[in-house]
Amino acid sequence: MPDDAAGARRRTGTGIALVLTLVLGALLVTGLPDDDGGPDGAGCRPRTVASWTADDTLTAEFARYGDDPGRTDDWTGGDGTHSVRLPDGRLLWLFSDTYLGRVHRPPNPVGESYAWRDSNTPLVRNSAVLMRDGRLESTLPAPLFPDPAPDRWRWPVAARVEPRSPGSSEQVLRVLLWVRQAGQHPWIYGVPTATEVATLSLPGLRLESVVTVLDQQQVADPSRRVLFGTTLVEEDGWTYVFGGDDGRPAARPASHAYVARVPEGHLADPAAWEYFDGSAWQTRARPRPVLGDGRRTGVGSAFSVVRDEGTYVLFTMAAGAEGLATVASYWACSPTGPWHGPAREFTPALPHGGTAAYNPQAHPELSGDGRLVLSHDVNWLETAGAAGMLSRNVSLYRPRFVSVRLGPGR
Repeated sequence: MPDDAAGARRRTGTGIALVLTLVLGALLVTGLPDDDGGPDGAGCRPRTVASWTADDTLTAEFARYGDDPGRTDDWTGGDGTHSVRLPDGRLLWLFSDTYLGRVHRPPNPVGESYAWRDSNTPLVRNSAVLMRDGRLESTLPAPLFPDPAPDRWRWPVAARVEPRSPGSSEQVLRVLLWVRQAGQHPWIYGVPTATEVATLSLPGLRLESVVTVLDQQQVADPSRRVLFGTTLVEEDGWTYVFGGDDGRPAARPASHAYVARVPEGHLADPAAWEYFDGSAWQTRARPRPVLGDGRRTGVGSAFSVVRDEGTYVLFTMAAGAEGLATVASYWACSPTGPWHGPAREFTPALPHGGTAAYNPQAHPELSGDGRLVLSHDVNWLETAGAAGMLSRNVSLYRPRFVSVRLGPGR
């Protein structure tokens, strides 16, 4: 970015973008107007959050790794948290805007008892960190996905291990990417441009190629551009890829959710993608919203969907001001809806006054025995001075984790 404003944006991070989305828009998912909340079919029943607890072990592991002063080029904080299990058992964590550099022990330069980083510490648009047996080990050279052009960047979202080609015994890692470009208010967090799929080799994780699966530059209204990949769900030979638009905060209070599907193993083949147009799956890229009415309800730009006992369960931030801290859940019998809810909400602890939570993401690779691990990102709420606060207290810009148990809803 050539100017000071752009530089300030880089240091603010993805989180401020999503927090602004929370402030300016309601972040609820809803079903159709005549939704009665009842069961939709055999084998599918309402599901809700029965209980939740803080997962202090995972949260502490990211704090330990981020605070380790042994290296100067590794991860010290980031957001956009996604994970994928690799065939050799390692867990790859993908992040959007990321601070590298070295963390210093407290006190910080203004005398506060926080670990801190230098104010000129580099921030990159994406990163990846490897974990083995619950312990973070190393940061891949960052950024892992280079900028496609000046003033454009890539944010990684969901990922899957797939055959290199149908029927092949060789596996590769596919990573969904959001492409954004620098924009003016209200697009201070970037104008949505395209959805891409990157292919990485295994086990070496070398970037081999990037293909565009949905170019949105011809959609004149940026608020109607759709980026896919915030979450993936596999069922019956299909990979369902959820996405959303950013909405237009001044025009309507909520973003919309959309869904596409791809035959398993074909994420990197644009011709294999099908988009739900409101009544059927079409290969033409004319998706229609499946969640949100654009007036009183909708979704945040980053949300997560899992399947539990045959029911789809979606996690996003709650409506209104509660969406700065509270996670809500919704359920459906099909990825296309209708979606019912909100079900029970919960409010995980925030590390500091003036911070906000966003981007709830499920991590099935770490879940089991009826327990679902969720992460949420944390950032400084006010854009003014955010970069300074994130450097003065490095713990603010890191994921937190909770363990959720689902149960019968109504």
